[in-house]
Amino acid sequence: MSAPTQSDAMTGGFEAPAFDAAFAFRAVLQAMARPGRIETVSRAAPPAPISAAAGAVILTLCDPETGVYLAPGHDTEAARAWITFHTGAPFVGAEAAMFALGTWDALAPLSAYAIGTPEYPDRSATLIVERDDLRADGAVLSGPGIRDRACLNLPEIAASRANRARFPLGFDCIFTAGAQLAALPRSTHVTEAI
Repeated sequence: MSAPTQSDAMTGGFEAPAFDAAFAFRAVLQAMARPGRIETVSRAAPPAPISAAAGAVILTLCDPETGVYLAPGHDTEAARAWITFHTGAPFVGAEAAMFALGTWDALAPLSAYAIGTPEYPDRSATLIVERDDLRADGAVLSGPGIRDRACLNLPEIAASRANRARFPLGFDCIFTAGAQLAALPRSTHVTEAI
C-alpha cells in the first residue's frame, strides 16, 4: 500500500464548507439534544476507515485548538493527513484528547479520557465511536431531551451507566455508522431493554 499523497489529503472535505459545516453542526446538535435520535450527514468523504458521518463530525468540531486521539485501526497515515489538512487539529494521547475516534473496543480503556472537573465539567472528551450500524433498538434511554424513552443499539450498557453515575462529569459519545450518527450525552440514563 502506498503512502497517501498531499492531493489525497486535500480531497473529501466539505464542497461548500460554510453550508456543509452548518448542516453537520445542526445534525450533531439535534443528536445531542435528543439522545438516541439518528441523524444523517453525508457531505464528507474521508479516507477509510473513517465513516462519512465521523468525517463530518471531525470537519465540523475539530480545529487547531482541539486535540484528537486516533485509536488503533483509525490511526493511519491517510487519516492523519486528511485531518491535518482539513482541520489543523493536533494529535494527542487519549488522556489529552478533546475528541477520540475509533471503534468501541479500540477506544478502551475508557478511564483514559478526560471527564472534566467539578469546576469545569465541560473539559471532557467526546468519543466518536464507529459502529457497523445504528438502530433504534436495544438499550433504553431516558432523561433530558427524551419525551418518554428512546432506544439505541449501544456497544455496552454497563460503561454507559457508569459514565452517567459521574454526572455532571463524564464523557459524551457520538456514534457513527456510514452517513448516520446518534449521540449519548453523559446526562442520559441507560437501562437494559425489557
